[in-house]
Amino acid sequence: MNRIFRALANYFIKGLLIVAPIGIAGFLIYWAVTTVDNALNVSSFFIIDQKTGKHMSIPGLGILTVVVFLLLAGVIVTNVITAPIKQWANRWINRLPLFKFLHSSIKDLTEAFVGDEKKFNEPVLVEVNEFGLMKIGFITQKDLTAIGLPGHVSVYLPASYSISGIVVIVSADKVKPIESKSAADMMKFAISGGVSGI
Repeated sequence: MNRIFRALANYFIKGLLIVAPIGIAGFLIYWAVTTVDNALNVSSFFIIDQKTGKHMSIPGLGILTVVVFLLLAGVIVTNVITAPIKQWANRWINRLPLFKFLHSSIKDLTEAFVGDEKKFNEPVLVEVNEFGLMKIGFITQKDLTAIGLPGHVSVYLPASYSISGIVVIVSADKVKPIESKSAADMMKFAISGGVSGI
């Protein structure tokens, strides 16, 4: 009887290890998509069910609205907005302290992952102490002369199982580039706590 129970428990745990990551990832994606779709679905304001007289919501229209809006914004920025217009817009943004802070923070965070000026694209190993302890990080600034630290670099150290991390400043000779793996692979390895294969 105990043998049967142990076998069933073993099967249950193995099934959980397979299904749980898929289920949680699927749920988070579904939650994010439905939340955005419901928040930005404009069909509920304009379309009325002729039978019930109630407003109708077309599933997926909110996501489609976001996609179309982002595509149009990309086309406009690429083909219409020139450097003087960008400078004029930035001057107005800089006059609003709170909006400037939020805008610049979100813009920098977004550009760190996507766009032409991605920041987290140089994975490195940072030597922490004399006993050989090292941490995985990503170089964010290669020259800190402006703050009186020539020969030093700033490195972002991601936290495992979290979207947070810390920035440290270390001597450039304490940093070893990781050239055999991509930045995406190393980010996944660091965030997963080292359990993700590389």
